[in-house]
Amino acid sequence: MKKFKIILNPVAGHGNGLKLRPAIERLLADHGLDFDLAQTECTGHALELTRQAAAEGYPVIVAAGGDGTINEVINGLMEVKQAGSPPPALGILCAGRGNDLAYSLGIPVELDPACQALAEDRRRWIDVGRVSSSADAQGKTIPLRGVIPQGRYFGNCVGIGFDAIGTIEAAKLPRWGGFASFLVAILKTVFLYNHAPLAAIEFNGQTITQRSLMISIMNGRQVGGGGFIMAPDSQPDDGLLDLCIAEQMSSFAVLRMVPYFTKGTQATQPSIKTARTRRVAVAAQDGPLPAHTDGEIICTEGMRLAVELFQHQIEVIVKREGPQA
Repeated sequence: MKKFKIILNPVAGHGNGLKLRPAIERLLADHGLDFDLAQTECTGHALELTRQAAAEGYPVIVAAGGDGTINEVINGLMEVKQAGSPPPALGILCAGRGNDLAYSLGIPVELDPACQALAEDRRRWIDVGRVSSSADAQGKTIPLRGVIPQGRYFGNCVGIGFDAIGTIEAAKLPRWGGFASFLVAILKTVFLYNHAPLAAIEFNGQTITQRSLMISIMNGRQVGGGGFIMAPDSQPDDGLLDLCIAEQMSSFAVLRMVPYFTKGTQATQPSIKTARTRRVAVAAQDGPLPAHTDGEIICTEGMRLAVELFQHQIEVIVKREGPQA
Protein backbone atom coordinates (compact mmCIF):
# COMPACT_ATOMS: atom_id res chain seq x y z
CA MET A 1 0.00 0.00 0.00
CA LYS A 2 1.32 3.45 -0.87
CA LYS A 3 1.99 5.90 1.93
CA PHE A 4 0.88 9.52 1.58
CA LYS A 5 2.84 12.47 2.91
CA ILE A 6 0.44 15.14 4.17
CA ILE A 7 1.88 18.65 4.39
CA LEU A 8 -0.51 20.70 6.51
CA ASN A 9 -0.32 24.47 6.80
CA PRO A 10 -1.82 25.22 10.24
CA VAL A 11 -2.26 28.94 9.50
CA ALA A 12 -4.02 28.45 6.15
CA GLY A 13 -7.34 30.25 6.09
CA HIS A 14 -6.36 32.30 9.18
CA GLY A 15 -5.92 29.17 11.29
CA ASN A 16 -8.43 26.93 9.55
CA GLY A 17 -5.70 24.41 8.74
CA LEU A 18 -4.94 23.68 12.39
CA LYS A 19 -8.65 23.54 13.23
CA LEU A 20 -9.20 20.92 10.51
CA ARG A 21 -6.27 18.68 11.46
CA PRO A 22 -8.30 16.21 13.60
CA ALA A 23 -10.93 15.84 10.86
CA ILE A 24 -8.25 15.35 8.19
CA GLU A 25 -6.54 12.60 10.20
CA ARG A 26 -9.83 10.88 10.96
CA LEU A 27 -11.12 10.98 7.39
CA LEU A 28 -7.85 9.77 5.89
CA ALA A 29 -7.94 6.81 8.30
CA ASP A 30 -11.64 6.18 7.56
CA HIS A 31 -10.77 5.88 3.86
CA GLY A 32 -8.04 3.37 4.62
CA LEU A 33 -5.11 5.63 3.73
CA ASP A 34 -1.66 5.14 5.23
CA PHE A 35 -0.07 8.53 5.83
CA ASP A 36 2.46 10.63 7.68
CA LEU A 37 1.56 14.23 8.48
CA ALA A 38 3.91 17.16 8.94
CA GLN A 39 2.94 20.75 9.77
CA THR A 40 4.62 23.75 8.21
CA GLU A 41 6.28 26.21 10.55
CA CYS A 42 6.96 29.22 8.33
CA THR A 43 6.74 30.55 4.78
CA GLY A 44 8.71 28.29 2.44
CA HIS A 45 8.59 25.29 4.77
CA ALA A 46 6.13 23.38 2.55
CA LEU A 47 8.69 23.55 -0.27
CA GLU A 48 11.39 22.17 2.04
CA LEU A 49 9.10 19.40 3.31
CA THR A 50 8.24 18.48 -0.29
CA ARG A 51 11.92 18.08 -1.17
CA GLN A 52 12.43 15.91 1.88
CA ALA A 53 9.35 13.75 1.23
CA ALA A 54 10.40 13.17 -2.39
CA ALA A 55 13.90 12.17 -1.24
CA GLU A 56 12.35 9.72 1.23
CA GLY A 57 10.37 8.07 -1.57
CA TYR A 58 6.79 9.08 -0.83
CA PRO A 59 4.81 8.49 -4.05
CA VAL A 60 2.11 11.09 -3.25
CA ILE A 61 2.47 14.43 -1.46
CA VAL A 62 -0.77 16.04 -0.30
CA ALA A 63 -0.93 19.80 0.22
CA ALA A 64 -3.43 20.51 3.00
CA GLY A 65 -3.92 24.25 2.99
CA GLY A 66 -4.77 27.03 0.57
CA ASP A 67 -3.41 28.04 -2.81
CA GLY A 68 -0.20 29.35 -1.24
CA THR A 69 0.55 25.98 0.35
CA ILE A 70 -0.20 24.20 -2.91
CA ASN A 71 2.07 26.65 -4.73
CA GLU A 72 4.99 25.82 -2.43
CA VAL A 73 4.45 22.09 -2.91
CA ILE A 74 4.30 22.56 -6.69
CA ASN A 75 7.61 24.44 -6.53
CA GLY A 76 9.13 21.58 -4.55
CA LEU A 77 7.85 19.02 -7.05
CA MET A 78 9.26 21.02 -9.94
CA GLU A 79 12.62 21.24 -8.19
CA VAL A 80 12.65 17.45 -8.00
CA LYS A 81 11.75 17.23 -11.68
CA GLN A 82 14.40 19.74 -12.71
CA ALA A 83 16.98 17.69 -10.79
CA GLY A 84 16.18 14.75 -13.08
CA SER A 85 13.93 12.63 -10.85
CA PRO A 86 10.25 11.84 -11.44
CA PRO A 87 8.29 13.89 -8.91
CA PRO A 88 5.64 12.39 -6.63
CA ALA A 89 2.01 12.96 -7.50
CA LEU A 90 0.17 15.91 -5.94
CA GLY A 91 -2.93 15.58 -3.79
CA ILE A 92 -4.97 18.50 -2.45
CA LEU A 93 -7.04 18.93 0.71
CA CYS A 94 -8.60 22.38 0.90
CA ALA A 95 -8.09 24.37 4.08
CA GLY A 96 -7.53 27.89 2.74
CA ARG A 97 -9.75 30.80 1.81
CA GLY A 98 -9.30 30.73 -1.94
CA ASN A 99 -8.82 27.10 -3.02
CA ASP A 100 -8.84 28.29 -6.63
CA LEU A 101 -6.65 25.57 -8.14
CA ALA A 102 -8.89 22.93 -6.57
CA TYR A 103 -11.94 24.64 -8.09
CA SER A 104 -10.25 24.73 -11.49
CA LEU A 105 -9.38 21.02 -11.33
CA GLY A 106 -12.75 19.91 -10.00
CA ILE A 107 -11.24 18.71 -6.71
CA PRO A 108 -13.83 18.73 -3.91
CA VAL A 109 -13.47 21.52 -1.38
CA GLU A 110 -15.18 19.38 1.28
CA LEU A 111 -12.79 17.09 3.14
CA ASP A 112 -14.69 13.78 3.00
CA PRO A 113 -15.06 13.61 -0.82
CA ALA A 114 -11.52 14.97 -1.20
CA CYS A 115 -10.17 12.11 0.96
CA GLN A 116 -12.28 9.68 -1.06
CA ALA A 117 -10.66 11.06 -4.22
CA LEU A 118 -7.24 10.38 -2.72
CA ALA A 119 -8.30 6.80 -1.99
CA GLU A 120 -9.58 6.29 -5.54
CA ASP A 121 -6.32 7.72 -6.92
CA ARG A 122 -7.62 8.97 -10.28
CA ARG A 123 -4.92 11.18 -11.80
CA ARG A 124 -4.47 13.73 -14.54
CA TRP A 125 -1.42 15.57 -15.84
CA ILE A 126 -1.46 19.33 -15.52
CA ASP A 127 0.65 22.11 -16.98
CA VAL A 128 2.78 24.27 -14.72
CA GLY A 129 3.72 27.91 -15.35
CA ARG A 130 6.81 29.83 -14.32
CA VAL A 131 7.23 33.55 -13.67
CA SER A 132 10.66 35.11 -13.54
CA SER A 133 12.89 38.07 -14.42
CA SER A 134 11.81 41.07 -12.40
CA ALA A 135 13.88 44.24 -12.86
CA ASP A 136 13.59 47.82 -11.74
CA ALA A 137 13.61 50.95 -13.91
CA GLN A 138 17.45 50.93 -14.08
CA GLY A 139 17.56 47.30 -15.18
CA LYS A 140 18.72 45.98 -11.80
CA THR A 141 17.24 42.60 -11.02
CA ILE A 142 14.76 42.55 -8.15
CA PRO A 143 14.44 39.00 -6.79
CA LEU A 144 10.87 37.76 -6.70
CA ARG A 145 9.71 36.88 -3.22
CA GLY A 146 9.89 33.26 -2.14
CA VAL A 147 11.26 31.82 -5.38
CA ILE A 148 13.81 29.22 -6.35
CA PRO A 149 16.65 30.54 -8.54
CA GLN A 150 15.04 29.87 -11.92
CA GLY A 151 11.81 31.63 -11.02
CA ARG A 152 8.56 30.77 -9.25
CA TYR A 153 6.33 28.04 -10.60
CA PHE A 154 2.54 28.24 -10.37
CA GLY A 155 -0.49 26.07 -10.91
CA ASN A 156 -3.34 28.54 -11.23
CA CYS A 157 -2.33 32.07 -12.19
CA VAL A 158 -0.17 35.15 -12.22
CA GLY A 159 -1.98 38.41 -11.56
CA ILE A 160 -0.45 41.81 -12.30
CA GLY A 161 -1.94 45.10 -11.15
CA PHE A 162 -5.45 45.31 -9.76
CA ASP A 163 -5.83 41.71 -8.58
CA ALA A 164 -2.39 41.79 -6.90
CA ILE A 165 -3.47 44.84 -4.87
CA GLY A 166 -6.76 43.04 -4.18
CA THR A 167 -4.79 40.05 -2.88
CA ILE A 168 -2.87 42.30 -0.49
CA GLU A 169 -6.12 43.84 0.76
CA ALA A 170 -7.83 40.44 1.15
CA ALA A 171 -5.01 39.27 3.42
CA LYS A 172 -5.79 42.15 5.80
CA LEU A 173 -9.42 41.14 6.28
CA PRO A 174 -10.88 38.99 9.08
CA ARG A 175 -11.41 35.26 8.60
CA TRP A 176 -14.38 35.35 6.27
CA GLY A 177 -15.33 32.97 3.51
CA GLY A 178 -13.15 33.08 0.40
CA PHE A 179 -15.39 34.95 -2.05
CA ALA A 180 -16.68 37.37 0.61
CA SER A 181 -13.13 38.38 1.50
CA PHE A 182 -12.12 38.89 -2.09
CA LEU A 183 -15.26 40.82 -2.97
CA VAL A 184 -14.71 43.27 -0.10
CA ALA A 185 -11.04 43.53 -1.09
CA ILE A 186 -12.00 44.31 -4.68
CA LEU A 187 -14.34 47.08 -3.51
CA LYS A 188 -11.49 48.60 -1.46
CA THR A 189 -9.03 48.23 -4.34
CA VAL A 190 -11.34 50.12 -6.70
CA PHE A 191 -10.46 53.29 -4.80
CA LEU A 192 -6.85 52.40 -3.91
CA TYR A 193 -5.62 51.42 -7.37
CA ASN A 194 -7.18 53.56 -10.06
CA HIS A 195 -4.15 54.68 -12.08
CA ALA A 196 -2.65 51.81 -14.02
CA PRO A 197 0.98 51.92 -15.25
CA LEU A 198 1.67 52.03 -18.96
CA ALA A 199 2.76 48.50 -19.83
CA ALA A 200 3.98 46.68 -22.92
CA ILE A 201 2.56 43.16 -23.14
CA GLU A 202 4.41 40.87 -25.57
CA PHE A 203 2.94 37.55 -26.74
CA ASN A 204 2.49 35.57 -29.95
CA GLY A 205 4.77 37.94 -31.88
CA GLN A 206 2.78 41.07 -31.04
CA THR A 207 3.00 43.84 -28.48
CA ILE A 208 0.09 45.64 -26.82
CA THR A 209 1.13 48.89 -25.14
CA GLN A 210 -1.55 50.45 -23.00
CA ARG A 211 -2.45 51.42 -19.46
CA SER A 212 -3.61 48.07 -18.13
CA LEU A 213 -5.53 48.05 -14.88
CA MET A 214 -5.19 44.28 -14.65
CA ILE A 215 -3.27 41.58 -16.49
CA SER A 216 -4.34 38.07 -15.52
CA ILE A 217 -2.29 35.17 -16.84
CA MET A 218 -4.25 32.00 -16.21
CA ASN A 219 -3.49 28.29 -16.23
CA GLY A 220 -6.63 27.64 -14.19
CA ARG A 221 -10.07 29.18 -14.61
CA GLN A 222 -10.79 31.39 -11.64
CA VAL A 223 -9.56 33.43 -8.68
CA GLY A 224 -11.01 34.98 -5.54
CA GLY A 225 -12.37 31.84 -3.91
CA GLY A 226 -13.99 30.71 -7.14
CA GLY A 227 -16.00 33.91 -7.47
CA PHE A 228 -14.19 35.53 -10.41
CA ILE A 229 -14.00 33.46 -13.58
CA MET A 230 -11.01 34.97 -15.32
CA ALA A 231 -10.63 32.34 -18.05
CA PRO A 232 -13.86 30.39 -18.55
CA ASP A 233 -12.45 28.21 -21.34
CA SER A 234 -9.07 27.50 -19.76
CA GLN A 235 -7.88 23.91 -19.44
CA PRO A 236 -4.89 23.18 -17.16
CA ASP A 237 -3.48 20.61 -19.59
CA ASP A 238 -3.81 22.31 -23.00
CA GLY A 239 -0.32 23.82 -23.10
CA LEU A 240 -1.62 27.39 -23.24
CA LEU A 241 -1.96 30.33 -20.88
CA ASP A 242 -5.19 32.33 -21.06
CA LEU A 243 -4.74 36.11 -20.90
CA CYS A 244 -7.35 38.53 -19.59
CA ILE A 245 -6.24 42.16 -19.94
CA ALA A 246 -8.31 45.06 -18.64
CA GLU A 247 -7.67 48.58 -19.89
CA GLN A 248 -7.50 51.57 -17.56
CA MET A 249 -11.04 52.49 -16.51
CA SER A 250 -12.81 54.60 -13.94
CA SER A 251 -13.73 53.27 -10.51
CA PHE A 252 -17.39 53.27 -11.54
CA ALA A 253 -16.57 51.27 -14.67
CA VAL A 254 -14.68 48.71 -12.56
CA LEU A 255 -17.73 48.25 -10.35
CA ARG A 256 -19.90 47.74 -13.44
CA MET A 257 -17.48 45.04 -14.64
CA VAL A 258 -17.74 42.90 -11.50
CA PRO A 259 -20.88 40.98 -12.59
CA TYR A 260 -19.24 40.13 -15.93
CA PHE A 261 -16.24 38.62 -14.13
CA THR A 262 -18.42 36.62 -11.75
CA LYS A 263 -20.16 35.09 -14.78
CA GLY A 264 -17.05 34.80 -16.94
CA THR A 265 -18.52 37.01 -19.69
CA GLN A 266 -16.05 39.91 -19.46
CA ALA A 267 -14.68 39.18 -22.94
CA THR A 268 -17.90 40.64 -24.35
CA GLN A 269 -16.82 44.09 -23.09
CA PRO A 270 -14.67 46.39 -25.29
CA SER A 271 -12.30 47.27 -22.41
CA ILE A 272 -11.23 43.62 -22.08
CA LYS A 273 -8.77 41.80 -24.31
CA THR A 274 -8.28 38.03 -24.20
CA ALA A 275 -5.77 35.75 -25.88
CA ARG A 276 -3.97 32.44 -25.55
CA THR A 277 -0.24 31.95 -25.61
CA ARG A 278 2.55 29.83 -24.23
CA ARG A 279 4.77 32.77 -23.28
CA VAL A 280 4.12 36.37 -22.30
CA ALA A 281 6.33 39.21 -21.08
CA VAL A 282 5.05 42.34 -19.36
CA ALA A 283 7.23 45.46 -19.08
CA ALA A 284 6.13 48.59 -17.24
CA GLN A 285 6.93 51.85 -18.99
CA ASP A 286 6.22 54.37 -16.23
CA GLY A 287 5.44 52.57 -12.99
CA PRO A 288 6.00 49.34 -11.05
CA LEU A 289 4.18 46.05 -11.54
CA PRO A 290 2.65 44.64 -8.35
CA ALA A 291 2.18 40.92 -8.97
CA HIS A 292 1.05 37.74 -7.28
CA THR A 293 1.10 34.10 -8.22
CA ASP A 294 -1.48 31.69 -6.79
CA GLY A 295 -2.46 34.35 -4.25
CA GLU A 296 1.09 34.98 -2.98
CA ILE A 297 2.64 38.41 -3.59
CA ILE A 298 5.92 38.03 -5.49
CA CYS A 299 6.79 41.68 -6.16
CA THR A 300 5.50 45.21 -5.69
CA GLU A 301 8.24 47.18 -7.46
CA GLY A 302 9.17 45.00 -10.45
CA MET A 303 9.35 46.49 -13.94
CA ARG A 304 9.43 43.35 -16.09
CA LEU A 305 7.95 39.89 -15.67
CA ALA A 306 8.33 36.94 -18.01
CA VAL A 307 5.86 34.06 -17.84
CA GLU A 308 5.95 30.74 -19.67
CA LEU A 309 4.05 27.46 -19.52
CA PHE A 310 5.37 23.91 -19.47
CA GLN A 311 2.94 21.21 -20.56
CA HIS A 312 2.08 18.06 -18.58
CA GLN A 313 4.56 18.53 -15.75
CA ILE A 314 2.99 16.89 -12.70
CA GLU A 315 0.24 14.41 -11.91
CA VAL A 316 -2.61 15.53 -9.67
CA ILE A 317 -5.12 13.28 -7.94
CA VAL A 318 -8.59 14.49 -8.91
CA LYS A 319 -12.18 13.45 -8.37
CA ARG A 320 -13.43 10.43 -10.30
CA GLU A 321 -15.92 11.44 -12.98
CA GLY A 322 -19.39 10.00 -13.34
CA PRO A 323 -21.33 7.67 -11.01
CA GLN A 324 -19.31 5.59 -8.60
CA ALA A 325 -19.23 1.81 -9.06
